[in-house]
Amino acid sequence: MTVAANPAIQRLRVSLRGAVQGVGFRPFVYRLATELGLTGWVLNSSAGLVVEVEGPTHQLNTFEQRLETERPRASVVTVRESAWIPTEGSTRFEIHASDTDMGKTVNVLPDLATCSECREELFDPDNRRFEYPFTNCTNCGPRYTIVVDIPYDRPNTTMRDFKLCPICREEYENPLNRRFHAQPNACPVCGPKLDGTIEDAAEALLEGEIVALKGIGGFQLLVDARQPSAVARLRQRKHREEKPFALMMPSLEVAREYCEIALAELELLESQAAPIVLLRPKPGTDIAWNVAHCSPYLGVMLPYSPLHHLLMQECRFPVVATSGNRSDEPIAISNDEATTRLKEIADHFLMHNRPIVRPCDDSVVRLTRGRAGILRRARGYAPLGIRIRQSLPPVLAVGGHLKSTVAIGVGQEVFVSQHIGDLDTLEARGAFERAISDLCRLYSFKPELVACDLHPDYASTQWAERSGLPLLRVQHHQAHVAACAAENSVEGAYLGVSWDGTGYGLDGAIWGGEFFRVDGPHFERIAHLRFFGLPGGDTAVREGWRSAASMLYEVGAESPTPDATEQSTGKPRLEQSHVRYMLERGINVVPTTSVGRLFDAVASITGIARQNRFEGQAAMLLENEIGVLRGDEAYPLPGGDWGPLIQALLADKRAGLAVPLMAARFHNALVEWILEVAAGAGLKQVVLSGGVFQNRYLTERAAAKLESRGFEVHTHRQVPPNDGGIALGQAVMSLRMVSA
Repeated sequence: MTVAANPAIQRLRVSLRGAVQGVGFRPFVYRLATELGLTGWVLNSSAGLVVEVEGPTHQLNTFEQRLETERPRASVVTVRESAWIPTEGSTRFEIHASDTDMGKTVNVLPDLATCSECREELFDPDNRRFEYPFTNCTNCGPRYTIVVDIPYDRPNTTMRDFKLCPICREEYENPLNRRFHAQPNACPVCGPKLDGTIEDAAEALLEGEIVALKGIGGFQLLVDARQPSAVARLRQRKHREEKPFALMMPSLEVAREYCEIALAELELLESQAAPIVLLRPKPGTDIAWNVAHCSPYLGVMLPYSPLHHLLMQECRFPVVATSGNRSDEPIAISNDEATTRLKEIADHFLMHNRPIVRPCDDSVVRLTRGRAGILRRARGYAPLGIRIRQSLPPVLAVGGHLKSTVAIGVGQEVFVSQHIGDLDTLEARGAFERAISDLCRLYSFKPELVACDLHPDYASTQWAERSGLPLLRVQHHQAHVAACAAENSVEGAYLGVSWDGTGYGLDGAIWGGEFFRVDGPHFERIAHLRFFGLPGGDTAVREGWRSAASMLYEVGAESPTPDATEQSTGKPRLEQSHVRYMLERGINVVPTTSVGRLFDAVASITGIARQNRFEGQAAMLLENEIGVLRGDEAYPLPGGDWGPLIQALLADKRAGLAVPLMAARFHNALVEWILEVAAGAGLKQVVLSGGVFQNRYLTERAAAKLESRGFEVHTHRQVPPNDGGIALGQAVMSLRMVSA
């Protein structure tokens, strides 16, 4: 807090940066200043929010204190600057028009779940917004998906074409009203309207039909989660074989009937972000078996828009709510796009006429180490800036290939886009290019360099090469640990552990089991998993039995049973013989250090999973086998040499050891290896990053054991540990170019 030099009348200027627009900050400041008898003004700028207040010193000091402690719940203040300035003799407090002269560094606010006051109005028959599916206020409603430019004012949103009626105009202009400058403000008279009825959509769901609903950030595909045939039809039409579907529950009370919900998980479900939260399901419910049959969790969210609330009030049962697209394609956001792209999937459409500027999928969160860990960063979180310790050059980071995001570095802020998805299709690559253009336009940002992955075949790398900008190629796993260190504000040297499925290494091999000693911009690879071959290259990523075959070949393992090859890998002998031929002659065998592929091999040898029908499936099933089992028995993994581990695993399989015990011993081996390297590195800070650390058992057990030995452990909080966090790491690594 700034303290005035004397008790005379003073004038204080406060500048705030962060997510401070579209959250009711200006009316809050107006009410606070008026209550304290202060004069001056407040305005939105392209950099944030600026306040000048004049009055007695003690009141100004109180104003500063309350500005921090009572600010709007949805606001995020990343920078606060205060200064005493000459008095002006102002006589009243005013809200000024937005100032667009400053550089654009304000955080665009994410879309916010419907607040309790709007929910009450939605179901109040005497309220003029009764059952109006687009009600909102400064505390809730769409933000990021409707904003075209900043500052965040109505003419810069897709609501500019909806002229406010006299009553809505009065609300919008009254600083004492909670809809003061609520840019999406509307009512049944002047606002957006549905094309179709909620009752018809609910009836279609009951009849087992697939409903395409236009939500906040794009279309969603809905089916009754209790009907296996409806879920199967959705899987078949969407080309999504086994990957779990998320559920929308009518209410928290209904969610409790189906899932175990801890207090921290409850808070996430009811938060303004309202993400999908991974919860433990209760046994014996009527959820269809094929909703999430290969996951130990159910992904659950509550209604987060008025339209969802009205539909779920009509249904009163869980529905599958998945993105409105075919697998590997972007979400449909316009009505014309949806009726064209989704016509072979959906039986029924419920649309409206409020345009969506950009697609934004539902975020996914899971509780890890007692706190929220983001697995997909989108609605409710994107595009909030992530503040780092050092100022970055104007860098555009284009991420990796899977779970793509892009980011821009603006001073000490990194603005990370919403989840885009895998860049395997032309449609996905188009969405990737639009996300870059969109983020740069929104912040009037002109990059001076572009950071990309080392992998020459990534679509993002190829785009960077065509951009004409100076290029910074960042090693994949170094970007992982740099991202985690940056979001945790790690200072000084640290041990970076980066484990995932695949990433192009500095030696041209496929890395994925790496340890780095990191000090500032300097990375030293001090340990890694013993190399093994991936027969068939990318094919082995999908067919985990190939990793198993490779390891069995290298250790010269004999069969644990008479038909060893087939039982150990789950593949017929003829196909195995082809792979063995490749291994013996080194034909199309790619060397790797990937811990993710080690998971695949162990899952195959134990008989848990022989292939990945979606990314990380085998690893998920292997972790799930452990259940509530806890113990310290571990397979040997000396110095990252997996040979003794595979031999011990085969011995346990021959002896008929229970699969959960084998799964636990494997996970514990990885934990012990981390402890071994950490002890030898001589560094007290440890950063865990990479897709493998989505594994809750591994992450929590490794962190607990490290902390018990005096290490300071950092895991991801604001970006996913998977490739969704790569863009942040690439942006941070641009400091290496500055240092050079």
